[in-house]
Amino acid sequence: MKANRGQSVLEAARAAGKFIPTLCHFDGLRDSGACRLCIVEVSGTGKLLPACTTPVEEGMAVTTTSPRLTAYRRMVIELLLAERNHICSVCVANGHCELQRLATTLGVTSVRFRYRYPALPVDHSHGRYLLDHNRCILCSRCVRVCAELEGAHVWDFMSRGIQLRVVSDLNQPWSDAAACTNCGKCVHACPTGALVEKGRSIEEMAKNCAQVMQVALKRRAHP
Repeated sequence: MKANRGQSVLEAARAAGKFIPTLCHFDGLRDSGACRLCIVEVSGTGKLLPACTTPVEEGMAVTTTSPRLTAYRRMVIELLLAERNHICSVCVANGHCELQRLATTLGVTSVRFRYRYPALPVDHSHGRYLLDHNRCILCSRCVRVCAELEGAHVWDFMSRGIQLRVVSDLNQPWSDAAACTNCGKCVHACPTGALVEKGRSIEEMAKNCAQVMQVALKRRAHP
């Protein structure tokens, strides 16, 4: 398989038509390696490496699909589902959720881990949009798209471990975020129902990731 200098393993694999699942990757933005779904096996190392942040090298032998990788990716999906409160049947993004789609693709039909059921808030202070921490998978897409594409830097992370949260303007209500331009890019970049438009009922919140990706790719090509 051929690859260009500077490409990541994920970019090279996708260019060659190889499927590697991911939730945190977003075309046009810098990769964070947050979700760990894109892990691959690289010959010569015993580690599983994230394809999105691993650059290609001459002579590199990469395995993108194997029983080991499938088992690991299923476990990641299960842990994401158990960590927050993902109830698809009452989610406005039901049928338009990347987490839901990957769970189906990878054959995750049950979760072997104990659900945490955390008591998480919903920020509905914004006039147009809503942040539901119960659906957030901490992929950092909203943080990166707001910083790198919109240049507003509204979103960031607060705390550590299981207390980690996405917050706006140093943990102020979204409506008080003076830097927010109301562009909605973070909403459409979100892979789940964590960031949605108000007034949407179940199964109505279809994300327009492709349009945001086009803007991001053009910006990266012509900074």
